[in-house]
Amino acid sequence: MNIYQHFRTEEREFIDQVLNWKSNVENTYAPKLTDFLDPREQQILKSVIGQDSGILFALFGGTPSAERKRALIFPDYYESDEDDFQIQLFELEYPKKFVTIEHPQVLGSLMSLGVKRGKFGDILFEDDRIQFLAAKEIEEYISMQLQSIGRASVTLKKQPFSQAVQTAEVWKESTITTSSLRLDTVISAIYNISRQKSQLFIQQGLVKVNWTQIENPSFECQQCDIISVRGQGRSKIIEIDGKTKKDKWRIMAGRPQPGGK
Repeated sequence: MNIYQHFRTEEREFIDQVLNWKSNVENTYAPKLTDFLDPREQQILKSVIGQDSGILFALFGGTPSAERKRALIFPDYYESDEDDFQIQLFELEYPKKFVTIEHPQVLGSLMSLGVKRGKFGDILFEDDRIQFLAAKEIEEYISMQLQSIGRASVTLKKQPFSQAVQTAEVWKESTITTSSLRLDTVISAIYNISRQKSQLFIQQGLVKVNWTQIENPSFECQQCDIISVRGQGRSKIIEIDGKTKKDKWRIMAGRPQPGGK
């Protein structure tokens, strides 16, 4: 099946999973709800399922600007709504006057509960308010198990989506050109640093693509990839817009705007 030729080798397992979900929906006429997917996985799902086979999908992550979303795959006659996505919004209650909690601590504490990352959506911050989204099937377990983050005692309060912190990042978009889609070349262009420096960042384990550490400079970037370089910040590949007359790749990239929520 030539569907694989557009994707990375390591993405084949996920593609097979999406094909399996689609097949099950076709055979059972029942909707399928996935775990939370990152933007790249969402892009793959869109490509694999398409919109023309009698099988549709919808994505929802609990807030309008959610980065991580659950997908609902369903027959074209099915009417979906927010409840189908089975997402719970939690707010952390903790002694705000005495402690500061940061994003890595929240994620680390959630991961230490022995639940896979796919059961959690975005983590939302606004001043000292901290929220996170989780799959409803684990809400009771994490309500009981998550009692501290760092040195802070915490309790969880369920909130409706209307109370979600609005943390839409403002991405500054720019068009860059690169000689290839290699990770070191793309990082060099996006962050305006030398290729030698970008290779060093990669080799030192400071670079993640879609939340996975990548140590291969020749790793090929694709549309919807989220790139993180420690000390340099995050970026995303919004669109790969073909080649220029000089045979360079034209890429629409985004970086979070300072001060943007």
